[in-house]
Amino acid sequence: MGFKCGIVGLPNVGKSTLFNALTETAAAQAANYPFCTIEPNVGEVAVPDPRLDTLAKLAKSGETIPTRLTFVDIAGLVRGASRGEGLGNQFLANIREVDAIAHVVRCFEDSDVTHVEGKIDPIADIETIETELMLADLDSLEKRVTALEKKARGGDKEAKETLDLVNRALALLRDGKPARLLERKPEEERTFRLLGLLTSKPVLYVCNVEEESAATGNALSRQVEARAQEEGARAVVISAKIESEIAVLSPDEREDYLQAIGLEEPGLNRLIRVGYALLELVTYFTVGPKEARAWTITRGTRAPQAAGVIHSDFERGFIRAETIAYDDYVTHGGEAGAREAGKLRLEGKDYVVADGDVLHFRFAT
Repeated sequence: MGFKCGIVGLPNVGKSTLFNALTETAAAQAANYPFCTIEPNVGEVAVPDPRLDTLAKLAKSGETIPTRLTFVDIAGLVRGASRGEGLGNQFLANIREVDAIAHVVRCFEDSDVTHVEGKIDPIADIETIETELMLADLDSLEKRVTALEKKARGGDKEAKETLDLVNRALALLRDGKPARLLERKPEEERTFRLLGLLTSKPVLYVCNVEEESAATGNALSRQVEARAQEEGARAVVISAKIESEIAVLSPDEREDYLQAIGLEEPGLNRLIRVGYALLELVTYFTVGPKEARAWTITRGTRAPQAAGVIHSDFERGFIRAETIAYDDYVTHGGEAGAREAGKLRLEGKDYVVADGDVLHFRFAT
């Protein structure tokens, strides 16, 4: 389990170039015209985590299996997408299926790459996309009100609660604000998710800059970062062109290349790290002579549900989790050393799995 991140943005902002680089494939046709991506392209990448390699070496594991991250390259949205312009309805439907939105924003000048709006203005670009998503949400919610009101008048408690949530969301959207900013109680979360609102998705702004600004960003990317801070979103600076060049290099060549241009790591690493924080994801490990493997769960997940990520039988028959913190595992040279030092703990059904835990599940068949 990783997470599914939809790459969206106006045409010609570098979405498909970034997708190709991230997945190291040429599955998405990167071309200098709108709608070159008609169907959503899906690609998976391994999540880089140096802790996994360290654990594999200590356990002499035969195989190392990282967790995976899914990217969905969604065709470029344009003004009027909420009314079906530029195949907008199809593209908006694809956005509903992802966990988070990576909104690629053009933060570079290049006369050879046309801009669909005829000017370089990242904040205006963001507002164009956000407006279309909000209009689509407004349309979706307004169509549900009459039926919900009828059920609520008939005494349907669930309909009454849903109607209250819908009306509050409509008020926010009509005020020009995305649904993710709606204040809600913990017990309303499930109903809110079931509304399937596009603007409820967490947003990560990807500032696509020219090569020279990859390490420090530029004036345009700083505008986007300020916007992200205002609305409680996240932003990361990446040069899609550099990422596409890195993608075809060997690991050693990548390291030399990054050093030469003043970068410590590929943009993919930063994108994943910020994305994980955005979705409140953590990683736990299973380690043995056969394999060392990383698993991704949501922060706050209890041990039985974490076990269920591996197999549903593990969750149904959960007895306990033998648990070693990553630092303890490394400090004491592996499972045997950690056990001898008293660092192996037996945790039950109420244990909340921590990031970096090395787990071995005991379960009844």
